[in-house]
Amino acid sequence: MTPTAPLLLETDPFDQALLAHVRPATWKNPLPANRYDLVVVGAGTAGLVSALGAAGLGARVAMVERAFLGGDCLNHGCVPSKGVIRASRAVYDAHEAGEFGVVASPGGPARIDFAAAMARMRRLRASIAHNDSAARAASLGVDVFLGAGRFTGPASLDVAGATLRFKRAVIASGARAAAPAIPGLEEAGYRTNETIFTLTTLPRRLAVIGAGPIGCELAQAFRRFGAEVTIIADGPRVLPREDPDASAVLQRQLEKEGVRLALGGKLVRVERRGAERVVVVERGGLREEVACDELLVAIGRAPNVEGLGLEAAGVAFDRTGVLVDAHLRTANKRIYAAGDVCSAFKFTHAADAMARMVLRNAFFFGRGRADSLVIPWATYTDPEVAHVGMTAAQAAARGVAVRTLTVPFSEVDRAILDGEPEGFARIHVDATSGRLLGATAVARHAGEMIGEPTLALGHRLSAAALSATIHPYPTQAEAWRKLGDAWQRTKLTPRTKSLLSWILRWRS
Repeated sequence: MTPTAPLLLETDPFDQALLAHVRPATWKNPLPANRYDLVVVGAGTAGLVSALGAAGLGARVAMVERAFLGGDCLNHGCVPSKGVIRASRAVYDAHEAGEFGVVASPGGPARIDFAAAMARMRRLRASIAHNDSAARAASLGVDVFLGAGRFTGPASLDVAGATLRFKRAVIASGARAAAPAIPGLEEAGYRTNETIFTLTTLPRRLAVIGAGPIGCELAQAFRRFGAEVTIIADGPRVLPREDPDASAVLQRQLEKEGVRLALGGKLVRVERRGAERVVVVERGGLREEVACDELLVAIGRAPNVEGLGLEAAGVAFDRTGVLVDAHLRTANKRIYAAGDVCSAFKFTHAADAMARMVLRNAFFFGRGRADSLVIPWATYTDPEVAHVGMTAAQAAARGVAVRTLTVPFSEVDRAILDGEPEGFARIHVDATSGRLLGATAVARHAGEMIGEPTLALGHRLSAAALSATIHPYPTQAEAWRKLGDAWQRTKLTPRTKSLLSWILRWRS
């Protein structure tokens, strides 16, 4: 992380309001209880859900946070990024308004005020911070301790000179932005999602290392604000975890908007040349230089396991995070873990679901399994790319006979009327049982649409359930009904058709 890049703007009134909630300067840690039913390490999504849920059940709970309550999601992740993305979408829609018969005013195109867009984001972030605040948690019965917590034994933890003894604990320390080992990167300085949102002036040139969700989302947003943007990655395409044709739709859109893609190369080094940074990339045996005013590193996240005293607690961990069993227990059966620190699914909603499971397992003899959770995800580019369940390749690897069905949005009336015919909806179905296995949507609001197949997967429904669901017309979500209908038609074999024809003749 660039040493001089702040996490928040110290003199900004909105960031000051945020801090008053998530890291109040006048906060005084309470006197610890003799023994807590639950001690929670970390006050991000998993920590807050664990602590507030347990307190709501009547447990004596302490929550320890070394940085900001609300974690990455509120302060540096989901919340600020979506505020910025929404503002950039307004810019794009203004530019595209002519297609819909909207004539620009005599003054010409609207002026982009980047500083105002960022201020709006900070204002809205501060306005919802109360939900994650120290004061709210305390009012709901949680003892909130600000400071770096460290386990001192299998049932004790020290924070700010106090010792917290517990019956059970939850490690929810989250993750941080990871950085690649590229020569010169640290010396040149760079930003991550933790520092990019303090910008108040739009950089003329932005280089993004990483073509995953964070990289693509912010690259598109900054391009729409007017920056010259280059995405640099060693893989051959953006969003490598998604279906190739899903990432291809987004890749075409990024290129259409003027984002330069430097994919499939090796990052050789980063240099600082005066005020600019230069990323040296080798592709196809040739070296090229990408000069930029700001450099964003977005290659993924690393779990926060350092400095927690996990060895003293008897908690096993490695570079992937805290090691847990299917029930989210660590090697110390008193201690559980939830969220980014122990999960490959580093999403806010996954952390929430895991924390709920921890409460059931820890306090009610539950046997819930984390591997049974149906966890969707979405990349909030435009179009969005959302997925849940298995891919066709994953199903085949498990020996499942899979049938894949796809409906392009060029065949969905509402998408055509919205001017959004790019993209598609897709389902993977067990060809034998008809049970839904997975789904993907590439659409402007795919994140909103993925809930329907997620519900079907969670309840182990067949693809026929999509066909039987009535959707209001016209909506883009009708694509799921079309896919259900397509599955039903696959069962109309020649023999079935012949039988139905005979029945119809007989009944007439």
